[in-house]
Amino acid sequence: MWSDTFLHAEQQHLLRLLLWAALSIFAATTIAVTIAVRRTSSALLSHFALQMALWGSVIGAIAAIEWHGLHLRDISGAARVERLLWMNIGFDTGFVGMGCVLALCGRILVRNAAAVGAGTGILVQGLGLLLIDLQFASMISR
Repeated sequence: MWSDTFLHAEQQHLLRLLLWAALSIFAATTIAVTIAVRRTSSALLSHFALQMALWGSVIGAIAAIEWHGLHLRDISGAARVERLLWMNIGFDTGFVGMGCVLALCGRILVRNAAAVGAGTGILVQGLGLLLIDLQFASMISR
């Protein structure tokens, strides 16, 4: 793979992350506004929205910082990015597992709607990041 092709793939990946972050923050805001307008309280929705907003903010900040560090890479730089990507895929899988465990334990063991909402938020973020990272891996691992 040529370095300009690799740079283009990195740019697409970071744009997808920025879009995911923006959609996460938009979803969290929409949920929070809906709860406020209806004047209800829902621990499940509140904690889900909180997870979406926090993860969206962190992902957006990381992607923005990485965007400014983009440059043409040689073979060793591309290999480092690929190894970091596979490590991130492992973390994403762990986030999915953590979200499932938190949501299931919150539902089955303690019957806590807040834990179910937070676990579901972590699960959604983990799945989103996993799909985005796997798509990037399929582009650069050819």
